[in-house]
Amino acid sequence: MSNIYGKGEKVFQIIIHVILIIFALAAILPLLILVMGSITNESELIQSGYTFFPKNIDFTSYKYLFQKAPEILRAYGVTLFITVFGTALSLFITPLLAYPLSRKDFKNRQIFSFIVFFTMLFNGGIVPSYIMWTQIFHLKNTIWSLIFPNLLMNGFNVVLMKNYFAQNIPTELIEAAKVDGENEFGIYFKIVLPLALPVMATVGLFVGIGYWNDWTNGLYYVNQPELYSLQNYLNRIMQDVQFMMSNAQIGGGQMAASFPSTGIRMAISVIGIIPIMVLYPFFQKYFVKGITVGAVKG
Repeated sequence: MSNIYGKGEKVFQIIIHVILIIFALAAILPLLILVMGSITNESELIQSGYTFFPKNIDFTSYKYLFQKAPEILRAYGVTLFITVFGTALSLFITPLLAYPLSRKDFKNRQIFSFIVFFTMLFNGGIVPSYIMWTQIFHLKNTIWSLIFPNLLMNGFNVVLMKNYFAQNIPTELIEAAKVDGENEFGIYFKIVLPLALPVMATVGLFVGIGYWNDWTNGLYYVNQPELYSLQNYLNRIMQDVQFMMSNAQIGGGQMAASFPSTGIRMAISVIGIIPIMVLYPFFQKYFVKGITVGAVKG
């Protein structure tokens, strides 16, 4: 009987490994073909499509982007600042709201929980938000317009942290700290936050990716090139490429056939995702633990 169970367990492990390999390939292969497409000759892309093994390697797309290196580096700097500062500020504000909501002795817990949940279902819309941020807070064409609107805090992250606190911060530990004479701020900073590193890393990864990939705030609130984030600047390059291609086609020149418009799009995508790919492995273990435990209903 034990041999049967042993064989069954081995078969189950093999099946699980095969499924995980398929999921891994589904994530890796598109990235690989993206990189290969960025260094494939434009005429080959048009004739043969995308391939993992291009016959004609061509770095013209990256040479074109290298000519714009100062602007791209400046956009990298803007994106790096808003990502680091916005994520840090979000990780400071979000647990300040989530922790009281996890405490059963908080008198207005249900009211504030409903308000947070309500924001997950409804929002004011783009036009009222634009009027508020530009005419009331006067954030247009400032670096803060890339940080505060839409991304700084959301209901999902608050609920995620709230559930984590409720599941992993024992009430007995808090009561013991009170008996020892610790006040609420001391409990929060000395006990709660050190125990919340997994969910903090998870929410930080969510928020950081949101800031890094955001281009809507720049589209709505910024029209000064020196404040363009990386995504906004890369999007502007794509618009310039499309404009050049349309003019070349109208003029009937050979530029439309030789200019690496598709390769540039691929190269732009590669430039945009490299930092996230580099940083993600360092947060992976915290991310898995935080999202697993924090998603349990509290």
